Amino acid sequence: MSATVNKLPKPTPAGGIDRYNEERELCLSLNNKKKENYDRYLVSKESRNSVLDYFPIKLDIENVSRCNFRCQMCQVSGWEKGKRAEDMSFESFKSLIDEQYGVIELKIQGMGEPILGRDKYFKMIRYARERHIWVRTVTNASILHKTENYKKIIDSGVNELQISIDGSTKEVFEKIRNKSNFEKVVENCKLVNLYAKKVNKQVTKMWTVVQKDNIHQLEDLVELASELHFPSAVFSFDLGDWGQDDWTKINLDLRSNTISYEQGMALREKGAKLGVDVYFWYLDSKFDNKNLCPWPFERAYVSSDMRIVPCCMVANPDAKDLGDANKFSEEWNADEYQKFRKSHIEGDIPNFCKSCYVK
Repeated sequence: MSATVNKLPKPTPAGGIDRYNEERELCLSLNNKKKENYDRYLVSKESRNSVLDYFPIKLDIENVSRCNFRCQMCQVSGWEKGKRAEDMSFESFKSLIDEQYGVIELKIQGMGEPILGRDKYFKMIRYARERHIWVRTVTNASILHKTENYKKIIDSGVNELQISIDGSTKEVFEKIRNKSNFEKVVENCKLVNLYAKKVNKQVTKMWTVVQKDNIHQLEDLVELASELHFPSAVFSFDLGDWGQDDWTKINLDLRSNTISYEQGMALREKGAKLGVDVYFWYLDSKFDNKNLCPWPFERAYVSSDMRIVPCCMVANPDAKDLGDANKFSEEWNADEYQKFRKSHIEGDIPNFCKSCYVK
């Protein structure tokens, strides 16, 4: 990533940073244990240790590890029938949220299309939101029209809904997002955005993974975002390898050239004229021994079969398993997690993390 691109504005939480901060304060005010946990986390940022005296403040929870798409840059496309494991039960989700009282922010989605979890998925969002946990989720928009899912997702109280749109034309979109239907996705985006506007909930974002097959469409994608009534659009320049050697080559071949700062600002200006806030997602810089990845020290990813995974850039317990999420509190400071943190602290970066670190 060029130094100029790193100056482009990153996305803010849907609805704005003030809304996010207000929700965090509400969440922290629920009980003393949660506030004390957060305060210990803040103190820990001054120095990193392999043993932590607080629980994670953020979680990614994968409700399903299956998908109806086979996107070319996604590891799901290599899984048999697009599925790795069984869905997470609501009981497992509830137990995890109840046990992990330190959580103030939650992403409900992993490797798959979360709406395939049906009403259980919406129930998960509502359960977290009743506790003022800030909830973000992601969808490919393919089944938003079924059983009025577009209403259910907005009415669940979700704070941010990212919708993946990786092409402005049928040809490009369906090449990148194999097994998709461009026309249906477009129709569903209009449905959900118009309903969100009707009930005055500004929670949706169009999210584009920039790659060589769509980089020529960035201006058109801003126009499409406007046509589909998105208040915000994000161009992501991070194309990882899921911590797996075979995906390193696949996604290296798919990666696009970067854009200049001037091109980025021109996209923002175009968006402003069309009523769309345009942002850019990227790693500010590769991590190193002075700038450690924060995930081992504040966050974890829990797979649908209740296994603990390092992060969303790995997102697969078959690549790295840090323990049983049914015993998350024990595993958080168990030997395997301590070893994982120590490797980062001492600069002995695990292979599955190396794509995010300076070589």
